[in-house]
Amino acid sequence: MIRLHLCTISFRHHLVSLPELAAWATRTGFDGIELWGVHARHLLEHAVVDGDWIRRQGLVIPMVSDYLALEGAESEALASTRELCRLARYWGADKLRTFAGRQGSAELSATERGEMVRRLRTLARCVADEGLTLVVETHPDTLADSLASTRELLDAVDHPGLALNFDVLHVWESGVEPLTALRELSPWVRHFHFKNIARRSQLSVFAPANVYSPSGSRQGMVPVLEGACEYGPLLDWLVQCHEPMDISLEWFGADCHAVLKRDLERLRARLSAAGEVMPSAAVVCR
Repeated sequence: MIRLHLCTISFRHHLVSLPELAAWATRTGFDGIELWGVHARHLLEHAVVDGDWIRRQGLVIPMVSDYLALEGAESEALASTRELCRLARYWGADKLRTFAGRQGSAELSATERGEMVRRLRTLARCVADEGLTLVVETHPDTLADSLASTRELLDAVDHPGLALNFDVLHVWESGVEPLTALRELSPWVRHFHFKNIARRSQLSVFAPANVYSPSGSRQGMVPVLEGACEYGPLLDWLVQCHEPMDISLEWFGADCHAVLKRDLERLRARLSAAGEVMPSAAVVCR
C-alpha cells in the first residue's frame, strides 16, 4: 500500500489551523499529514487535537520532521531527541526526520565525519529505544548529499534504527538517476519526499534560506509530474514493490490547496495505471 501525505511545512506562511487542514485533507483524499517539528510543538497547546483525534478523521501522522543537533553537547542532543520522541508518540508518528549535519560530505574531514557518525549512531539508538525510527533525509550540503556518501554513512552508523527519507529531487540534483539510487538504498528507505523543478538551473530555490523565507523566490517550482526530474520509472518500481510505503508531497510554492489536490489526483491515477500494466511479480525492495 502506498500512502500519500501532505506536509504542514507547505502551509508555513498560511493562517490555517490543523483541524481545517485535516478536514481538507480528508475531503481531498490524502492518507495523512507530515508534521513539521515546530508545528508539532506549538499544537500541543490545543489539547483536543492529538494523534487519536487525527485517526478519528481517517488520517495518520506518518512522520515528525525536525533538525537534530549533530554537533555540540551530546547530553543536550539526547534531551532534544527524547523530547521529539515524546512529540512523535503524542501524534502517533513512528518516524522522526532529521538532516545529516549542515555541511556537504566533501567539506568534512575524516575526523569530523567520524564524530557525526558516532552522534547519529547515538541518536538512532535513543530513538529506537523509544520504539521509533530515525530517518535521515537525502539533501544537499549534508552527509547524505550523494549516493556514495549516503551509503557510506549508513554503513558506518550500522544501526537498524537509522533509515532514509528519500527526497527524489535532491537525489536527482546530486547527478544520479533516482531509480538507480533507490535500487541501492531501498533496504533503508522508509519515506519519500516528492517535489519538482522546471529546470535544473533553478534548483537553488530549494535552498533553506530561500525556501523558508516568506519573500523567497518560488521561480521554477512545478507540480510533481511536470518538472525536469522524471518520476515515471520510480513510480513503476514502487508499484512492483507491493510493500507499505509513505510518500509526502512537499510543495513550497503558491496555491497550496489547488496544486496539492491536483498532484494527489495525478499521482493516484499514475500509480493505478502502473499497477494495471506492470507484471505481477514483485521486485526486491528491502
